[in-house]
Amino acid sequence: MRIFRITFINQGKVYQLYAESVGQADVLGFLEIRNLIFGEASTLVIDPAEEKLKAEFSGVSRTLVPMHAVIRVDEVEKRGQCKIMDLDGNANITPFPNQYLRPDKGPGS
Repeated sequence: MRIFRITFINQGKVYQLYAESVGQADVLGFLEIRNLIFGEASTLVIDPAEEKLKAEFSGVSRTLVPMHAVIRVDEVEKRGQCKIMDLDGNANITPFPNQYLRPDKGPGS
């Protein structure tokens, strides 16, 4: 089974997810992510961050992420920990400037 690690920016945070399928979406400018992989339910140690992601994406068969929000996609040998990280000012990750999708203004303002 192929496993992909997808890192992208969503609402000022960096999301890191694992999935079985990643590809170009039918919607122009979006990346399609299918079959998200989370930790096993039988695991003794429960990570609250991963549980939050699992709840956020429960019932989702596929998700579309805008191409400009994607930081990187890696094919990996085994699944790691899904997580949400803060995007602080000292990080070396900066979203592409976009006049239409600014958090302080609505679209087209």
